[in-house]
Amino acid sequence: MTNKQRIENLETYLLSVLDGTEKGKLPSTLRVFMQGLSWIFAVIVQLRLWLYKHRIIRPSTLGCQVISVGNLTVGGTGKTPVVEVFARNLQEQGRKVAILSRGYKSKELPFLEKMIQRITTGKIETPPRVVSDGQRLLLDSWTAGDEPYMLASNLLNVAVVVDKDRVKAGKYAIKELGCDTLILDDGFQYLKLGHRLDIALVDRTNPFGGGHLLPRGLLREPMRNIKRAGFIFITKCGEQGEPELKEQLRRMNPHAEISECRHAAKFLKDVFGDKTYDMDILKGMKIAAVSAIAVPESFEKALRAFGAEIVYTRRFADHHRFTQQEVINTINLSIKRGAEAILTTEKDAVRFPFVDRRDIPVIYMRVEIEMLSGEDEFMDWISRICFKSPSIKPDQAKAKKKAAVEAAAILQREKEKVKPSAYSQV
Repeated sequence: MTNKQRIENLETYLLSVLDGTEKGKLPSTLRVFMQGLSWIFAVIVQLRLWLYKHRIIRPSTLGCQVISVGNLTVGGTGKTPVVEVFARNLQEQGRKVAILSRGYKSKELPFLEKMIQRITTGKIETPPRVVSDGQRLLLDSWTAGDEPYMLASNLLNVAVVVDKDRVKAGKYAIKELGCDTLILDDGFQYLKLGHRLDIALVDRTNPFGGGHLLPRGLLREPMRNIKRAGFIFITKCGEQGEPELKEQLRRMNPHAEISECRHAAKFLKDVFGDKTYDMDILKGMKIAAVSAIAVPESFEKALRAFGAEIVYTRRFADHHRFTQQEVINTINLSIKRGAEAILTTEKDAVRFPFVDRRDIPVIYMRVEIEMLSGEDEFMDWISRICFKSPSIKPDQAKAKKKAAVEAAAILQREKEKVKPSAYSQV
């Protein structure tokens, strides 16, 4: 077993301890120990916020519009599609947008190169990684990280820049790429860069992170801190919305606009080619569901909702980077279980290495955000950010979205040019 597998197994075990799945003396003891650590963590979190609030620690300012999109829990809120729709709407209203991401689990600078920099300059200083300059896709998913790569692949005329230091990334986006609007991807807790607006996402399936802060629960900070948000998205809603949860959030934050949305499957696409399929083909189909996301249950539930019969399920740790052998093994096991196709998520698809096997289709599901309530308020909010009035109405926004889909074909061609380098990293 490799070190990566040991870490992923430990991560999976700890998550099962947190949600109470694991029973026995050891898990119970671990939960008590983690609760103590949570109390310490809560004090540190609140102290840090107090220091920034009272300007004892001062955030950096870059002289342009900075908006954060994030959440109060770790993983699984469906943030990437929201960032995508938000960036697209800003760009369509005339802003030059850059998304700043830390590039979770992206490829680090090689050790030898780090040492050469330290010897020659006395420090390690690398420029931000430009995943897309808004016109071309410049990096593969291995180097960029799966979420930045996915955003860059789907957004035309929006830059995507990766660096743990997002102040440095923001300066680069402004100076070198001419951007005037910065979106902090997963930026609700990133206080180092001053931002004017906060968008907070709340996952309807687990809105309060189990009620505990890390490491006992999934909360990054107390839920009451959602009062910092100017706009709240309730994600993964049902058809009728979530009126009770909306009312709870309204009591916590009486000033924010609140929108309910859902992640709607739009089409299926071949992972290793350009072929697309309608969602209707899933009805009655025997499939294998393969994923490496924080909440695989929501993906599998969506497949069943379209009438698919899941005959084989394989779940990996969140952000797992697949090897060729794992893909081959999955294909073989899926065929053995009688599956007619392998289904995965778009986020996972960018981490699939190329395999020259066509025994069974390997397909990902394209998901986009659909607003169930608050669409007019959202568009008005976008217009205020862009200093435009009146705002674009929903029917106009849909027309623009259709045009953007057609334009995205240009970026798709660039994506295919970059793809082979991603497959070479196994």
